[in-house]
Amino acid sequence: MPLITTSDDFKLHFEEAGSGIPIVFAHEFGGDIRSWEPQIRHFAKNYRVIAFNARGYPPSDVPKDDKSYGQIRATDDILDLLDELQIEKAHIVGLSMGGFAALHFGFNYPNRAISLTIAGAGYGAHPDVHKQFSEETKQVANRIEADTMEKFAEIYAIGPTRVQFANKDPYGWKIFANQLKEHSTIGSANTMRAVQGKRPSLYDFVNQMQNLTVPTFIINGDEDDPCLDVALFMKRNIHSSALVLLPRSGHLINLEEPALFNQMLGDFLARVDVGRWQMRDRRSITSNILWTPDD
Repeated sequence: MPLITTSDDFKLHFEEAGSGIPIVFAHEFGGDIRSWEPQIRHFAKNYRVIAFNARGYPPSDVPKDDKSYGQIRATDDILDLLDELQIEKAHIVGLSMGGFAALHFGFNYPNRAISLTIAGAGYGAHPDVHKQFSEETKQVANRIEADTMEKFAEIYAIGPTRVQFANKDPYGWKIFANQLKEHSTIGSANTMRAVQGKRPSLYDFVNQMQNLTVPTFIINGDEDDPCLDVALFMKRNIHSSALVLLPRSGHLINLEEPALFNQMLGDFLARVDVGRWQMRDRRSITSNILWTPDD
């Protein structure tokens, strides 16, 4: 079983396939390596694809102390993966929790990222709901510990931004739901409490966004309500970014619409790889609506 050792001495399980320019996939709270199967199979034809289980997700180590988890640690785990595999730079692709890690990776280690893909990221990031989200994560973590992840997964798998997947693809959703039940109770509770609940609001990072020059792809489902306003906020402040919304889609867009997700992501990666991704034209950033008057 392939494992790397992080800089704080925990083991992370990873899998890789293909060869070429590296892509690293970072999963969401409800996922793991298996959530990226449609992308691994597709992109391994032309890329070196690497996916890993975050700490707290067996067979990666499950630290018992929630102080071993957090947004900074989740970001640095990606760096440790690159270092252990002796990869200088990679495309970093993350969904939800993994999307936050991908964005912060771009803030902290821009020279190690060829590009950033931030998919379905935004839960609790808006200032209006940040405190509420933090409180809810504490309640959820306590519920996971009390009921076990196997039981709590029955509720979480059919949440308001996951019903879209269940409606479109009941068979695929059932696989996801069963895999969710297999997650560690301790790891899931600690991740919910310390990674999800304690991460800062993205609205605190305006300067970092405006200084980001790494090519960035923001992709959301149009029924993933907690992420929509945040996606627009990121688009307006990250001038190296593009924003795509997938119609009638929720949170699990890479599983709900794998062909469309792969097509959109593949087009973005291809443009970056050939040097055809440009910063936003400054002339388009204005408070005027119809024209820009002469100075």
